[in-house]
Order: sequence, then structure tokens, then C-alpha cells
Amino acid sequence: MNWGSASEFFAMGGYGLYVWGSYGFALAALAVEPWLAARQHRHALAVVAESSFEEAAQDDAPRSGAT
Repeated sequence: MNWGSASEFFAMGGYGLYVWGSYGFALAALAVEPWLAARQHRHALAVVAESSFEEAAQDDAPRSGAT
């Protein structure tokens, strides 16, 4: 296509809102996804660390009835 000016290009023949809105939504999704993945990863590591800490504390606790 041939546009006469930058405003015609951004208007996209009257469909600019849909075109640029779609690009914006896709860009936002691509920007948020790594942040969400890193947050979930940190949470999973914290859960594993907490459970291993509790396991170690149980292993070190004196047992009743042990000879």
C-alpha cells in the first residue's frame, strides 16, 4: 500500500485503532509474561526451600522412645 503521510499510515484506512490496539495488546502480553514466569519461579523456589527447611528440622528433632 502507498500512504501519503504518516497520519494516513497510522490511521490504516480507518482500521488503525484495531491494528495498533492489537499490536499494543500483543506487546503488553509479551512484556508481562517473563515477569509472571519469574515471579512463579521465585515462589516455587521459596516453597521448596521452606519444605526442605522443615524436613531438616524434623530430622534433627529428638524422637521419643528412641534407644
